[in-house]
Amino acid sequence: MTTPAGSPIRLIEASADSFDEIRRTFEWNIPDRYNIGVDICDRPAARHPDRTALICEDARGIERRLSFAQLKERSDRLANALEGIGIKRGDRVGICLPQRLETAISHIAISKIGGIAMPLSILFGPEALAFRTSDSGARLLITDLARKERIEHLRSHLGEPLDLVICDLQTKSAKGIDSAGGRTHGFDDLLNNAKPAFEASATGANDPALLIYTSGTTGPPKGSLNPHRCLLGNLPGFELSHHFFPQPKDLMWTPADWAWTGGLIDALMPALRYAVPVLGCDHGPFDPERTIKTIEKYRVRNAFIPPTALKLMMHLPDRAFDDISMRTIMSAGEEVGAHVAQWAKSVLSIDINEMWGQTECNYLVGNCCAILPPKAGSMGKPYPGHRVRAIDDAGVEVASGAIGELAVHRDDPVMFLGYWKNEAASEEKFTGEWFRTGDLGVRDEDGFFRFMGRKDDVISSAGYRIGPGEIEDCLLGHPAVRQSAVVGVPDTLRGERIKAFIVLESGFEKSERLAEEIRLDVRNRLAAHEYPREIEFIDSLPMTTTGKVRRIALRRPDAASNTEGRPEESA
Repeated sequence: MTTPAGSPIRLIEASADSFDEIRRTFEWNIPDRYNIGVDICDRPAARHPDRTALICEDARGIERRLSFAQLKERSDRLANALEGIGIKRGDRVGICLPQRLETAISHIAISKIGGIAMPLSILFGPEALAFRTSDSGARLLITDLARKERIEHLRSHLGEPLDLVICDLQTKSAKGIDSAGGRTHGFDDLLNNAKPAFEASATGANDPALLIYTSGTTGPPKGSLNPHRCLLGNLPGFELSHHFFPQPKDLMWTPADWAWTGGLIDALMPALRYAVPVLGCDHGPFDPERTIKTIEKYRVRNAFIPPTALKLMMHLPDRAFDDISMRTIMSAGEEVGAHVAQWAKSVLSIDINEMWGQTECNYLVGNCCAILPPKAGSMGKPYPGHRVRAIDDAGVEVASGAIGELAVHRDDPVMFLGYWKNEAASEEKFTGEWFRTGDLGVRDEDGFFRFMGRKDDVISSAGYRIGPGEIEDCLLGHPAVRQSAVVGVPDTLRGERIKAFIVLESGFEKSERLAEEIRLDVRNRLAAHEYPREIEFIDSLPMTTTGKVRRIALRRPDAASNTEGRPEESA
């Protein structure tokens, strides 16, 4: 076993009643040897072999389940099969799959080998897949029949052979099918012909486990190389954001793609680690009505739901939620905002625990409303074990109430190892002992942090530095506004002026009169320097694959005609 048998399951005592006291007394205990696959599969399988680990439902409503014992056997079989076709420790293996059983099996098997799993969104087009596959030097890609044609077209343009493992494809042989671009295997064929037991690699906690590409506002995507210990670094925040997880009858679900840090490391992996069942849904684009029916059907108790999805759910009638009995919701990716938080409290009887983190270093700051009364507009305090500061350009901590760049101490267990094949970009992120996140925030006198937006998103207008989140939240309070996004656009007098892009509710029509009404509403509710001087009504907002608004697309002069821009992956 790579994880000590006697190590505690929960890091924080459920009887704790003071957030600050937990932070003061918390100490990390990171073992020298640690393997994510063993921790989230083999260990819970030894304790609870018959307990349900995964429930996965496809678009047709067909359900498949695995117990922890079955998950261990299938991941062991796949680990043996992958070694049998030449995959070894340190090799990069791409996973381009939706939320299905094989996705979790693949991650666990790759981890047990000591390989490096590379999650790939099913929404990626040929260019995005080609860049990541080529840049990473991936040896193998695991996908399904729905993406088979796209992937085969991709590998015909790669310089090196790329082997494929395809779910739902039967080759009748573990040897697969040869082609010019590489060998193709059927997922089930590999499992059926492999041994059912595997001795996991004795990986170190600092060894690489995941390669997750994250896109910034400029330049090509960068591969964040994350170690096995990154999961352990997530756990204090995970436990607290779900009110001392796990509790009896807990069941985890998220609409976030398991290819995204939020879906993978904030939901799937930690829940399995605590032997809590995880629901996966391959339902296609997010559908609020089907989502509510699914939560009710499977009695989901815990969820990570990004703010964008919550805002879409808000438009359903309150009675749609009558049979929902969720215990906790964590939300991250963008600012939740008071409007969404009030709705959740009123309709779901839940205090949303907002969280902040990044692909490179995750689950850093957040709430635990069970013991930390939420403060309006705040995303919480640093979770136990994490040192977070708001710093200036020189790396000096700014005063309480001042805007600074949010930074994390480089010794944090959740910290990434660096960007893949990009040492210069890795070093640029550090000023002394602090990792610069590129996010701006304010720390108040009580230690709560408020998110002010990306450095590139903050608007500088007439001497004021304005974050878009507060304005967007205010806009949602107007009955005509369904969705909104705020950016700064060039202005000769002010430097930048505030522009709002608005998707209207059904029943409202675009007009200058309505735009002026919305402008005045924000001016009266916020401040004279924070209202949008320009409003543009659009049919939809450009989104990343992770549900964030692509403000870079909105800042372009032709933004209105580019709202269906190419999706990009982001933390």
